[in-house]
Amino acid sequence: MPAAKKVRWAQLRVGVMAIVAMTILAVLIWLFTGQTSLWERYANIYSYMRDSAALADGAPVRLNGILVGSVKGVELTRSTDPNRVVRVVMKVNSNRLSEIPVDSIAGIAAENVLGTKYINIAKGRKPQTVQPEGELPSEASAEIEDLVKKGFGLFDSVQAILNRLDKIVSQVESGQGTIGKFLIDDEFYNRLVATVAEFQKVTVAISSGKGTVGKLLYDEGLYNDARASLQRLDAVIQELQQGQGTAGKLLKDPALYDETRASIAEFRKILDDLNAGKGTAGKLLKDETVHKQIESVLSKLDTTLDRLNSGQGTMGQLMVNPQLYDSIKGMTEELHSLLADIHKNPKKFLRIKMGLF
Repeated sequence: MPAAKKVRWAQLRVGVMAIVAMTILAVLIWLFTGQTSLWERYANIYSYMRDSAALADGAPVRLNGILVGSVKGVELTRSTDPNRVVRVVMKVNSNRLSEIPVDSIAGIAAENVLGTKYINIAKGRKPQTVQPEGELPSEASAEIEDLVKKGFGLFDSVQAILNRLDKIVSQVESGQGTIGKFLIDDEFYNRLVATVAEFQKVTVAISSGKGTVGKLLYDEGLYNDARASLQRLDAVIQELQQGQGTAGKLLKDPALYDETRASIAEFRKILDDLNAGKGTAGKLLKDETVHKQIESVLSKLDTTLDRLNSGQGTMGQLMVNPQLYDSIKGMTEELHSLLADIHKNPKKFLRIKMGLF
């Protein structure tokens, strides 16, 4: 019997030690992984919302992004107010209550599309702070599910683009289009190789100084000619700067500058006189009487030309009447024949004169 008691006592001590060890392990795990501390005091504050947006118990509560507590509970109310359907109980560090004004706004947020929801309190400005068992106003939260639904259209667009890219890649792989022929067509490849070979020949010819381009790059004589031309151009510029030659005097001679300025002044004076109607040219430009006279003369000249074109008068008949033209032409020919006879046999016409006298 004493031995049995010792065994039971030993078993009891082992069980007690195991329970103590498990308790210590649980406390350590809770201390390392929990968000609250045994030595900190917490107070409950509340916020009412339209929807919990899948907010879970134990979710973090942050004040402008800084952790101040956790969600103690999310529960339904029996209120008929649509903005107070869900009550969120927040367990906040009592030391942090003095940093939360009463006009602060609580809202549900998420770190990313698939992240865990949490309560984020936007700090207000009023000097009064929230008290334990107090209430914070809330704001409508954008549902992650709604954002995902809105992203479906974007996903469809991306899928359509990927399908088009796949079609293009298939066409290229089958040798269709310019890029496909470039990758697949042997003839195009051979032509490209031949073109590259010709280009290499041209490059070799240029490098050896052949052709116009090669001479431009490698001919010393052409380089010397270009250098001499530049030297002559530099000499001309120096002469201009020194005032030599006509162009140099135009640039440097003050007397020529003064004469040019005087000529420009006289030309301006002539223009002023013309604008003022002085002189013959000025009257032609400004005098209405001269203008009317010129216009009258031009009108008469136009009338005379019309009469000539219509065959009126002697000059008009000469221009229009072919019979008068032929008669004058015949008379001219006879006169010419008569003058020729007089020139050949002047005695014949002198005898006639003598006979008359």
